[in-house]
Amino acid sequence: MANEQADATNTPTFTIHHSPFTILQEVIGYRFRNPALLEQALVHRSYLHEYPEHPLGSNERLEFLGDAVLGYLSALDLFASYPAKGEGELSELRSALIRRENLAAWAEQINLGDYLFISRGEAAAGGRSKARVLANAFEALLGAMLMDGGLDVVANFLGSRLREVEEAVARQTNYKGLLQQTIQASHKLTPAYHIVASSGPDSDKLFTAEVRLPSQEAALGSGVGRNKQLAEQAAAEDALMKLQGEPASAEE
Repeated sequence: MANEQADATNTPTFTIHHSPFTILQEVIGYRFRNPALLEQALVHRSYLHEYPEHPLGSNERLEFLGDAVLGYLSALDLFASYPAKGEGELSELRSALIRRENLAAWAEQINLGDYLFISRGEAAAGGRSKARVLANAFEALLGAMLMDGGLDVVANFLGSRLREVEEAVARQTNYKGLLQQTIQASHKLTPAYHIVASSGPDSDKLFTAEVRLPSQEAALGSGVGRNKQLAEQAAAEDALMKLQGEPASAEE
């Protein structure tokens, strides 16, 4: 890898076609048609301070592009996953999804820091493991993939990562637990959840859930999600919003 196979001048002794980058492409599940794009995505600007003759520029322009495509794809995914949420809530979820810590974690999963071209000083300061450096390099990688293979390549690479974090974010607010506390305090009952519909192909299915009180036909709330758990959480959130609005409605 880059930090292990460099010579005394910190110039990598391999090319983009050789095994370390082959391994990286296998890990990300995509082989570049233009390998120079992948190499440029890995060039930290500090490297150019020591090696200004390096033929490629830093990864900052690709980082700009990757940031844009990440924002677009995360917005698209959230728009499909949460059809009942408004602009403000979707924006908050997107910010939680693509925060620096998540990008750095994704970079660590593929050992991206090991492949970076960085200066000796930056390497000595722990640059290969800095969240900022890793997050920026991950965005640059997305930009390189977009330029080389198009939007579908980036979407396939990001899909499972976005959904995994999306589910973790959703679990941070346990609407089902909050609803159960509210209902038991007022009715001494436990709400029940029912999956009432599903749509779409197996690879991209959406579920609709309703939450009801025992022996009552009318639903307290309903919600849609990419899996049954998310749908039930959405139904519980909907029910809580409606219950919180009851006092105001009664006064009117």
